[in-house]
Amino acid sequence: MNITLLQAETAIKAAKEKASELNLLMNICIVDSGANLVAFARMDGAWLGSVDISIKKAKTAAWFFMNSGDLGALSQPGGSLYNIEHSNGGLITFPGGIPIKGEDGKTIGAIGVSGSTVENDHTVAKAGGDAVKQGSSKKEKTVLNS
Repeated sequence: MNITLLQAETAIKAAKEKASELNLLMNICIVDSGANLVAFARMDGAWLGSVDISIKKAKTAAWFFMNSGDLGALSQPGGSLYNIEHSNGGLITFPGGIPIKGEDGKTIGAIGVSGSTVENDHTVAKAGGDAVKQGSSKKEKTVLNS
């Protein structure tokens, strides 16, 4: 199963709200489980150089089913995945990319955010991913209560 456009739009809306709350300008990318672009938003004034970074963070998280920063920890000199960032046409191995899980716990897509510090990128990405997860939980409750 892949992320739907509605879920992707939910993630982008939540990420934009979190970015605005933190007074940040972000590029936000949502990809499906195959790392294909589903939705993208560049907030007015967000860095142009971060467009590509947000896309690569999302793809990295989708391809490896893990946060981009977690892959970065495994790819340090001497690590088993050292230099992996040079594969797949270039990966981003610092925080800001997070897999998005479906109701069954499997990866249905990923969000990538860039435009600030990696800590802020991760916080904004998490807000977007969490919104999809919360939306799935609400949907389940509605079906159960019907």
